[in-house]
Amino acid sequence: MTDLHLNEKSSRKRYNILAMVFITVVINYLDRSNISVAAFAMKEDIGLSNVQMGYVFSAFGWTYACLQIPGGIIADKFPTRILYSLIMALWSVATLIQGMVSSFAALIGLRASIGVFEAPSYPTNNLVVTKWFPENERASAIAVYTSGQFLGLAFLTPVLVAIQSYFGWRGLFIISGIIGLVWAAIWYFFYRDPKDYKSISKKELEYIEKGGGLIGKNDVKKEERKKFDWNDFKQAFIYRKLWGLYIGQFCLGATTIFFLTWFPTYLVEFRGLDFLKSGFLASIPFLAAFFGVLLSGFTSDYLIKKGYSVEISRKTPIIIGMLLSTCIIGANYTDSTFFVILFLAVAFFGNGLASIAWIFISLMAPKKLIGLTGGAFNFIGGLAGIVVPIVIGYLVEDGDFSPALFFIGGIALLGFISYTFIVGKVERIVPKK
Repeated sequence: MTDLHLNEKSSRKRYNILAMVFITVVINYLDRSNISVAAFAMKEDIGLSNVQMGYVFSAFGWTYACLQIPGGIIADKFPTRILYSLIMALWSVATLIQGMVSSFAALIGLRASIGVFEAPSYPTNNLVVTKWFPENERASAIAVYTSGQFLGLAFLTPVLVAIQSYFGWRGLFIISGIIGLVWAAIWYFFYRDPKDYKSISKKELEYIEKGGGLIGKNDVKKEERKKFDWNDFKQAFIYRKLWGLYIGQFCLGATTIFFLTWFPTYLVEFRGLDFLKSGFLASIPFLAAFFGVLLSGFTSDYLIKKGYSVEISRKTPIIIGMLLSTCIIGANYTDSTFFVILFLAVAFFGNGLASIAWIFISLMAPKKLIGLTGGAFNFIGGLAGIVVPIVIGYLVEDGDFSPALFFIGGIALLGFISYTFIVGKVERIVPKK
């Protein structure tokens, strides 16, 4: 019986799980990015400068980045069902409380706490997909859940702007928090790992396992499991290939962070657009990124199934995407709103193309350390969330946004170089003894 035939005859419960991860990512990014919509009104209400706003934007990244490695370890060690429900509830409470404070220090503290609770989320997403999907479907699965951050924001940005217009920036945070609390409960009641999912068919379970899915906690036998030690930690940082991925993720994150933080402020304050109109225009680059990430994932898996090498199938979309992201610089050379949005949309489309980079953690990380390596990967990427908002805050303090776009474009070029020349052959790393 061929794998294709097996797939056709099996149940498809893995797609239910993928839909749950997709919605979770939408909520995750909703709670990260709602502050970008609130920023313009919040600055005026509380009296914050651009530099101070840069630090508020950055506070999430301080804890999020620093806790990625512990978050990856936690993802490996604790049941996904319980862990995800708990951290989602906690970051949603912190989001809700943001609507009740009025000081710079309190905003910093709450944004940092959201970073704490969201830290294990992406290592957990990657672990869920690694458990539930065979390798030849994994890029598509990663593309689908990653697209949640873009599609959700594409359609939700105008909604968030409208909510703020009617309920104020405080109401925006409170409503966002309530949504997250509801979904945390839903996750707890419905998520299970493949072997614990009662309605999954035996054929689908076999299909996932034969295709390389780690259908239990991991595919390491119980007698081979051991407690974390410092050699495990070292393994995440001693390989050139992994450093190529880490640098690339930092560069990918830089463009994403710009759109999640300063982008609405750029449209309203520096391009002079009406606040409500900016909500609809801001959705266009997010929609472009959504199509970029889906095109990347499904094209990558299609090439794999057609027999192309892993290097061509997995790396080409990312390399092209990084090059396209440099187009953000083009917005500095036009006063036309149409062309400003066009350049930004092309840049974010490229960012979407490159956003399946998590596939390399599934394919290259040491088998027992997928969560830890994913944590290191997201840690380096998360540093962009610390550096980029603060740097942009200082670059735009005199009212000129051009240096900030040059800064983002230059980092995207560095990402192209990293994936092209540092990552090398895509293969599973066997840890050194």
